[in-house]
Amino acid sequence: MSKETVYQGRILTLEVEDGMWELVRHAPAVVVLALRDGKMLLVGQERRAIGARTLEAPAGLREPGETPERAARRELGEEAALDGDFSLVSRFYSSPGFCDEELHLFLVENLRAGVGERDEDEQDMTITWMEPQVFLSAVREGRVLTSAPSVAAALHATGLLASC
Repeated sequence: MSKETVYQGRILTLEVEDGMWELVRHAPAVVVLALRDGKMLLVGQERRAIGARTLEAPAGLREPGETPERAARRELGEEAALDGDFSLVSRFYSSPGFCDEELHLFLVENLRAGVGERDEDEQDMTITWMEPQVFLSAVREGRVLTSAPSVAAALHATGLLASC
């Protein structure tokens, strides 16, 4: 097997294996399903990759050496100044056909005030609380752009993910 690194960046590396397999090596990430009164926490933010604003569950990259739960707790604090009781729901890959990005999905209940400061690129975030079924309907109807991990979080909140 031959491997050539085509690009090395801060959060990803692009490799070509055996002259044909283009593989993205991506930093691991977390996604947070925070629930309060039957509604899930969503953050609105600009996403340069698609040139549009999305509505997503809080999420972010794990820092080197950081556990998934610690990263999830940090992200919820940074994005919404909240903390709570965390439990791991699932772990999955975003797009394993070409990318090794691993995500851990955490459910957070018993929300309370937390601490955290938004990163420089998160200053325009907005917070929205929405019933998971309403969110999924908005995504299905094309009224909301989102990420696959956010859909997985909403499906878990509705019980649909658990029944699959």
